[in-house]
Amino acid sequence: MAQPLLRIDVLTLFPALFDGFLSESILKRAIENGLVDVRLWNLRDWAEGKHRQVDDRPFGGGPGMVLMAPPVVASVEAVQALAEPKGRLIALTPGGRPLDQGWVRTLATEPRLILLCGRYEGFDERIFEVLEPELLSVGDYVLSGGEVAAMVVIDATMRLIPGVLGDAESAQDESFGLEGGLEYPHYTRPRLFRDREVPSVLLGGDHGEIRLWRRSQSRERTANRRRDLVDSMSPLVPPKSKSKSKSSSQKTPPILPTTASPEPLILDDPAPDDRTGRLERND
Repeated sequence: MAQPLLRIDVLTLFPALFDGFLSESILKRAIENGLVDVRLWNLRDWAEGKHRQVDDRPFGGGPGMVLMAPPVVASVEAVQALAEPKGRLIALTPGGRPLDQGWVRTLATEPRLILLCGRYEGFDERIFEVLEPELLSVGDYVLSGGEVAAMVVIDATMRLIPGVLGDAESAQDESFGLEGGLEYPHYTRPRLFRDREVPSVLLGGDHGEIRLWRRSQSRERTANRRRDLVDSMSPLVPPKSKSKSKSSSQKTPPILPTTASPEPLILDDPAPDDRTGRLERND
């Protein structure tokens, strides 16, 4: 079998939390198809003593428990030595750099990631000093542990691996994609729902007009919801101006440069006796 495009090692105190996550939907298919390899490691396997202790009270007092340096450092070094390359080591912590789509795209180019999940009050600081991991946060809030954050990293990263998504353009034509900003609105059947109609431009068959409408809607939505992202968006490209020919007054429809393939149009609901087709979700 060919080498997977991405190997992810996860070090955690609770490997079972990942069971359902890894056995459903897109990630399950990516693993079965050999595109992604996710391996789970229990930090407690490197703890010493009868009770396999991995945490202890903080020096200086205070609430909670702190993950001890010896078992965590030993586990990371052991997992790093199992395969080449050693991998990009990332510790999940609220004190880390916020994850964004640009960082996700970078991580998706790596052959191996090692995700270290925190718990309790956090890591003994000497873990960071010895291992020198990158510190990653999924937002300005606190979770019970790094496992959910690790799932976010795995999901966001693996969907950029070639072959994981059914349509390669799905990872580009979406929020925070190559053109930046938030994604445009989507519509499907029925055409009329509670007096709300699908925009007529999506039913007209003019793909240039559809692309222009979607870009415009994307910018409007981004400006209304995430003004901080507007400056990072690709500019709308106006139609090329052409001088009017004396022999013809026919106007040339604007065409926006794009690499996206035309999307299928849903022109109407199928007849009641002709519902053999299915709308399938890619999740």
